[in-house]
Amino acid sequence: MQPVVTVAEMAAFDALAIEATSHDELIEAAGRAVAHEVSERFGPMIDRRIVVVAGKGSNGADGRVAARLLAAEGAEVTTVEPSVSTEDLVGAELVIDAAFGTGLARTFEAPMPPPSAIVVAVDLPSGVDADTGAVAGRAMAASVTVTMAARKVGLLLGEGRRLSGEVVVADIGITVHDTVCRLVGDEDLDLLPRRGTDAHKWTTPVTVVSGAPGMEGAGALACLGAMRAGAGMVRLIHPIIPGSASVAWPLELVRRPVSMEALSLVTQEETERSGALVVGPGLGSTPPAHAAMRQLLAERRCPVVLDADGLGAVGGVEGLAALVAARPSPVVITPHDGEMRRLLGAEMPGDRLGCALDVARRSGATVLLKGPTTIIASSAGGPNSVLLVTSGTEALATAGTGDVLSGVIAALIASGLEPLLAAGLAAHLHGRAGARFSGVLLASELPGLIGELIREVHHGR
Repeated sequence: MQPVVTVAEMAAFDALAIEATSHDELIEAAGRAVAHEVSERFGPMIDRRIVVVAGKGSNGADGRVAARLLAAEGAEVTTVEPSVSTEDLVGAELVIDAAFGTGLARTFEAPMPPPSAIVVAVDLPSGVDADTGAVAGRAMAASVTVTMAARKVGLLLGEGRRLSGEVVVADIGITVHDTVCRLVGDEDLDLLPRRGTDAHKWTTPVTVVSGAPGMEGAGALACLGAMRAGAGMVRLIHPIIPGSASVAWPLELVRRPVSMEALSLVTQEETERSGALVVGPGLGSTPPAHAAMRQLLAERRCPVVLDADGLGAVGGVEGLAALVAARPSPVVITPHDGEMRRLLGAEMPGDRLGCALDVARRSGATVLLKGPTTIIASSAGGPNSVLLVTSGTEALATAGTGDVLSGVIAALIASGLEPLLAAGLAAHLHGRAGARFSGVLLASELPGLIGELIREVHHGR
């Protein structure tokens, strides 16, 4: 997994590198990396009109080194201050944004390049908060960002992700290790568990508590997600109402239809042999449903993935914390922004990473905060406690895809992965599978795509 750094972490790594080399050598290496990327992608440089927007700090110094090297290749390079107007960039074919780096703590109104110009940002687009991805003022949208040593958190979140374009990590001699955040990539799918030759259906069992009348699809989708992600036995416990219509459930399911009042007791019996339990999708928001879900969580006998209606049952972060503390088995929660607001009882802060870490710390649960960049935060905190996933696409913005994700997470936990890694790999699988579909993706089509992707990973394709 690739390290992703905060401002504070990058400052510490910079300081250690300077002790071993020098600030000037790091500046030269960074400028050379930018010039190389520009020349390789957009060369030849002879007579190319380049404007470098260079500030007074290290970021500007990187830009000035790049300007010198590109001029030596024959480009017509002009270096300007960040305070220039948009008119000063007229005629530029390529703009190098080296105005400000990770240390900017004020509003910046960037000059706008000509529509036809290519923009290359140094480290990150100037004006983007390196920890949150928020923009104070106006920032140039880059085609390419050459970032030093490691991705910055702000390149993956908020406006920073949209504005940074393609991100290239340049090795300039700074060692990065033990960061709080890591980015999950395709190469990490090799960590997916493989079935042993002695595996049987009870090796990786999952139980799903879901699908009240009228919302049976949520239960079916969570079960299908678990099946395609490797659960050999999936049992569904779902509430029934006398006289409710029958449903065409997946044939492979073992079902226990029960009354809402008996839900917790029956689940305790069934989960004696379960590796993980999904609670919440499509269970409803009635007082009996909420009471049953709270009891399930408080008396759990195996790891729980708590989703959808389950998140509304716990009574906010403090209520969740009390229920998580009742038993040692881990809990993973999977809120989207609306569910997180309800958990908090307030609007979400702009710092999504900080929010996920705070809720994980306060509740004791692993938090998977869904979004364009999904954030998975462990309650342990410290190095390697956050995974970031950027594989999701707009194809997943359809009803039921989150239910599938819950089933996948549970299956990976039942396969032996610890919750943080299970949730991170599940989210990446979920996104990569969704990206395979062209057109409008139905949630019922997603489990099959996930199964195909896992098969290809395991067969080395």
